[in-house]
Amino acid sequence: MLSFADFLMDLMNPALAFLPRALLVATMSAIVCAVVGTYVVLRGMAFIGDAVAHSVFPGLAIAFVMSGSLVLGGCIAGVCTAILVALLSHNRRLKEDSVIGVLFVGAFALGVVIISWAPGYAGSLQDFLFGSITGVPAEDIPVIVVGSVLVLALVAFLHKEFVAVSLDRETARAQGLPVLFLDIALYIAVSLAVVMSVQTIGNVLVLALLVTPAAVARLLVDRLIHMMWVAIGVAVLGSFIGIYVSWAADLPTGASIVCVLTLAFVIAWCAAPRHGFIVRYLRKNSQNVEDPQTDRPVSPSMDERAEIHSDRDVVTVESHWSRISAYTPARSGHMCSRAGQDDHW
Repeated sequence: MLSFADFLMDLMNPALAFLPRALLVATMSAIVCAVVGTYVVLRGMAFIGDAVAHSVFPGLAIAFVMSGSLVLGGCIAGVCTAILVALLSHNRRLKEDSVIGVLFVGAFALGVVIISWAPGYAGSLQDFLFGSITGVPAEDIPVIVVGSVLVLALVAFLHKEFVAVSLDRETARAQGLPVLFLDIALYIAVSLAVVMSVQTIGNVLVLALLVTPAAVARLLVDRLIHMMWVAIGVAVLGSFIGIYVSWAADLPTGASIVCVLTLAFVIAWCAAPRHGFIVRYLRKNSQNVEDPQTDRPVSPSMDERAEIHSDRDVVTVESHWSRISAYTPARSGHMCSRAGQDDHW
């Protein structure tokens, strides 16, 4: 297996220009997916991320057949899908997951049909589905950089609104927030994040880069801003290690990155300082230790602990929505006004 020092030398080798290019794209994709994935995990919409990842496939296939920019083709398809999902999911007779299930399967099948028209499509299809370390052309770098900046700017501008909608869409609607517009904006952000990542990690596995770093961060920290930064760190480090493993051991790039991120999740799930399995197991066992003088548990009972956490959750939700209530319905030309600073999220 190639040593890490040799890998660093290869990164500086002009004959292997595709390698630092792939690392650059993977890093930008990791940052964007980690930020957007925080809202995906907070809202519990991992299935939507998977659907969007499959739904951009027709745009990628059309761009490939026409020898155009895969990033632009995927962006167009992703934006169209995002708008369709947001509009159709507001039909009260159909639940959101039903609409998404129909759209993403149909879109993915359409993409397979389109790419089958290209000669030698089997190898190209494999690169689309599972990623390729050599699959990032130099002309796509500026488009990916601009797309990443746009997504991060959108998230920065609508951060509080995204949090409000992610916590409780109905309450956000009652507070006068434009939920449909925010749904479309969030779906577009997810679509663009997916398109940024699909060439290095693949269409099938891109959901892992969108969800896993945020899930790891959710186990490690409680505050949303900290969750974003931890997710970014996990995603960037996991992508770097995954590309190294892929290059050193001649393994698929996307699968290597996903395996590294999955390992990080397993470690966090077991050993997280507050929410890990080991800590929760020890805490549960400590509740069974009795005081010899009173024959009562030393620590609070499960019911008492549940009551404490329930009260704490109520205070947290109430304090959050008291800040969200500062939003007022928009005057014409503006979505909504803001008042005060958010000291929790």
